[in-house]
Amino acid sequence: MAQLVVRNIDDAVKASLRLRATRHGHSMEEEVRNILSAAASENSDSPKKLGTWFASLFEDKGLKKPIEEHRGQPVNPARFE
Repeated sequence: MAQLVVRNIDDAVKASLRLRATRHGHSMEEEVRNILSAAASENSDSPKKLGTWFASLFEDKGLKKPIEEHRGQPVNPARFE
């Protein structure tokens, strides 16, 4: 994956990005990635979700059932017994 450094961002813009990320339950970095991906895509109104992308990878392998999106679900630690 590529990296991008953006310098000289106005403090108000950074604060707005942080608030937006918090509202969406993302880190600020993830929020900026989502914004850039949406802006760069041809259909920026509906960015492809991760489950949809995974399902598209396996369509030709017989996967018919949709993969649920799990963003915002509680994380349960692994149990080793």
